[in-house]
Order: sequence, then C-alpha cells, then structure tokens
Amino acid sequence: MSTDVPTPNPPRSSKHFLWGGLAAAVCLMLLGVGLALPREKPLERLGRLPAFSFTRQDGQPFGLKQLEGRPWVANFIFTRCPTICPVFTRKMAGVQKQTAGLGELALISFSVDPKYDTPERLTAYAEKHGADPARWSFLTGEYEQLKDTIVGGFKIAMGREEGADESDIASIFHGSHFVLVDRTGEIRGYYNSEHDDDVARLVLDAERLVKSGE
Repeated sequence: MSTDVPTPNPPRSSKHFLWGGLAAAVCLMLLGVGLALPREKPLERLGRLPAFSFTRQDGQPFGLKQLEGRPWVANFIFTRCPTICPVFTRKMAGVQKQTAGLGELALISFSVDPKYDTPERLTAYAEKHGADPARWSFLTGEYEQLKDTIVGGFKIAMGREEGADESDIASIFHGSHFVLVDRTGEIRGYYNSEHDDDVARLVLDAERLVKSGE
C-alpha cells in the first residue's frame, strides 16, 4: 500500500486569472464585431426565363438549353444602330475583359433587328468588337419570337414605331440594361449600362454567381 500523500496543486496566481479574463474579453469583443458586420445580401430571384432557341453568329442553333449549367450576362443590340449600341457593346467587351478569369460565364447579345442582322453580319460585328466566340454569342432569329423572349421573358423593352419603314433605324427601340442570369435560367439582376457603378456591380455579382455555384 502506497504511503505517498498527494500533493495539492499550487493555487494559480492572479496573473493567470487576469490573462484568462482578458483573452475571454477579446474573444467576446471579436464575436460581437463579427455579428455586427453587415452580411452580404443574397442576389434577388426575379423570375425564370422561358425556353428559347435562336441562331448564333456561326449559324448554329443556340438557346437556353446550351446555356444550362452556366451563369450568363445578356444585352440587347442591333448592328446598324449608330447611337447606344456601340457604347453598350463596348461595355459588354469591358465585362468580357474584367471576367476573363471566369471562363464559365457566358455573354449573350440578342439582336432586336433580326431581319437585317444575319449571322454573317453578327460575325463581322462580333469580330469588330473583339468578342471571344467561346464565351460571347450573338443571336438572331424570327422577330416575334425574339420579341416574346426579350419583352415577355427578360421584361426588357423592344420594338419599332408603328408604321415605320424597315429601313428607318431611328424607329427601332430597346432597353439598355444588362441582365444577369444564373445556371438555372433565373434572372438575378438588372444593371443600367449607362451607369458605371452598375456595370461594376454586375461584374462583382457575376463573380459571386460563378463562385457560389448558383
């Protein structure tokens, strides 16, 4: 039988208690700061697009099926537009450059003047603006089907003044917003192309969609 008498632990010094208390206070303070910081607001869900299929600049069918599983950015242009479209397209080219590291992000330009905008004309227009055909598609097709998709699906204005001649390009009108769409075909945001801060926000939101897998 052991005759050893257990030695009681020496009492902790007040310094140990002081440092422990300070550490606990710092942890609580950091936790409080973390809880107080505003959390990033999730992107809105603004409606799912209807199925569509048009003709790409290379003459191939292209639509929602080909975009399934990829986030993408849409805009709306026509090649003989002398005013807003060149600027709108240059801004899309800027989005292409700023999202070069997001290879799966697709860019889609819908023609609102499809009778004139043949695949050949869209190809020349795409080349003029430095479009990467692996990421940036230009679509044309039947006018009423495009209008149904753009107006009914995207909720973007598009049309021609009533009674206007086909050659009257000033009678053609369309919206100037970019639209961000997720992998499932749901609209996640509208961005005014005329406002640089909106375009910058589009790039950030597109990056969020790619990284989140939405």
